[in-house]
Amino acid sequence: MIDIGFIGLGTMGRPMAGHLLAAGHRVLLHDVAPVAPELIAAGGVACKSAKEVAEEADVVIIMVPDTPHVEAVLFGKDGVASGISKGQIVVDMSSISPLATKEFAKKIEALGADYLDAPVSGGEVGAKAASLTIMVGGPERAFGTMKPIFDKMGKNVTHVGANGDGQTTKVANQIIVALTIEAVSEALLFASKAGADPALVRKALMGGFASSRILEVHGERMVKRNFDPGFRIELHQKDLNLALEGARSLGLSLPSTAVAQQLFSSCAAHGGKGWDHSAMVRALELMAGHEIAAA
Repeated sequence: MIDIGFIGLGTMGRPMAGHLLAAGHRVLLHDVAPVAPELIAAGGVACKSAKEVAEEADVVIIMVPDTPHVEAVLFGKDGVASGISKGQIVVDMSSISPLATKEFAKKIEALGADYLDAPVSGGEVGAKAASLTIMVGGPERAFGTMKPIFDKMGKNVTHVGANGDGQTTKVANQIIVALTIEAVSEALLFASKAGADPALVRKALMGGFASSRILEVHGERMVKRNFDPGFRIELHQKDLNLALEGARSLGLSLPSTAVAQQLFSSCAAHGGKGWDHSAMVRALELMAGHEIAAA
């Protein structure tokens, strides 16, 4: 069975690594914080550096917050690149810049290893339930090796193309998610201000063409005023920055994406960068002087 290195054991990485341990893999673990005791109890092996992980594992998975963190894990002091061997596979499951991803892939491939970008969608709930959507860019041969491993962490695993295409798909996903949160927020705010019960409006809409996973999950959060983070606003801001930076480089206009980013910025300005991204509704509520439902 393949030995797997897992670097980045936060909200998403911890349960993902746990699924690999439960599947019987030897898992080498590293994080900036101490490795969670439950992962060690499940058989995980704590490593002192990313280099040590790369030296011990057949496959190295990275799950960290942003592009600079991935770069540091790969190419920083005692990074993956200093411990990698020919024939290994490096998999970045973070959500980062597609352009930087292509450069990272070239550097890793120059060392004789394959590189996959495999960002995920589904948040903490999906990570815990092993139901993540995984969008993979990179060589077909490496994807074939990794597919059974991805299947331990997700339910919808798709090879979408070359290096960078996985990250591009994730950026597209985050555009859709942000704009749908905004649409659900406006709809429920309109209904509530007009005097209707937003909980019943949401229930009715779930049976029609407006139904969506975001209306189901985040609409309920809005009504119940539960903004404890599953996916933090600051992380969604990072993803929309990637979308807007990419759009500028491509000569595109993404006006609704820009509006969604401004609404997130309003939340952050009110102390909400750590709120769940469904709390975008609070920016609209502030403008309306009306809350969808009482806390």
